[in-house]
Amino acid sequence: MSKFRDYKLSEEIKQHPVPEHVAIIMDGNRRFAKSLGLSTKAGHLFGRDKIEDVLDWCFELGINVLTIYAFSTENFNRSSDEVTTLMSLCKQELEKAAKDSRIHKNKVKVRVIGDLDSLPEEIKQSANEIVESTKKYDNYFFNIALAYGGREEIVEAIQQIAGDVKKGRLEIRDISQSTVSSYLYTNGIPDPDLILRTSGEERISNFLLWQLAYSELYFSDVYWPAFQKRDFLKAIKTYQNRMRRFGK
Repeated sequence: MSKFRDYKLSEEIKQHPVPEHVAIIMDGNRRFAKSLGLSTKAGHLFGRDKIEDVLDWCFELGINVLTIYAFSTENFNRSSDEVTTLMSLCKQELEKAAKDSRIHKNKVKVRVIGDLDSLPEEIKQSANEIVESTKKYDNYFFNIALAYGGREEIVEAIQQIAGDVKKGRLEIRDISQSTVSSYLYTNGIPDPDLILRTSGEERISNFLLWQLAYSELYFSDVYWPAFQKRDFLKAIKTYQNRMRRFGK
């Protein structure tokens, strides 16, 4: 019966415009694991596998751009064991995605955004490989935020803009919103229409601070590993029911 309800809701959603770009703060892996008496690593493993489900849901609904918050700059402050586990899972996921037939069948361009220089060399290599192998695709876009921080992104953009002004490549009077956007990690990626966070927390946690200016925000009480298709569909339906005015 639940599958029928999901199918019915999915068909209803397809009758109306869906968000072009959905960005997800995947929160709750550790609390999910703790609630079941599992290890933190197990929680992260279940969370990693959930990404594949969400990709399929985006394909089904025709959502063209998906961005996930995989590892923040603040996550480096966690215990060394957990950071090692997360780095290992990131590497495995990048390598798995590079071989995933769905990525190539659906022509998904993968981008890895963040301070990649702060990552271990083997992860940078895996990131570069999947980016290179999908760079000519343009049906769907999958952005993985690794070692990402919104404030850090803006500071780096300011530094680059200041450098170009100093070198005479850019006039101060010519700096506009679009200029700033072009210096961000997300250059060329449309701003998210919907930002979704799981686990019941209602904060942005340094994610896409510039880009979310007019994004719709949706907070789900469900831990990320337990996030189901119906939860995703409810988020999209809520987005469709909102009146977006963009400050007008």
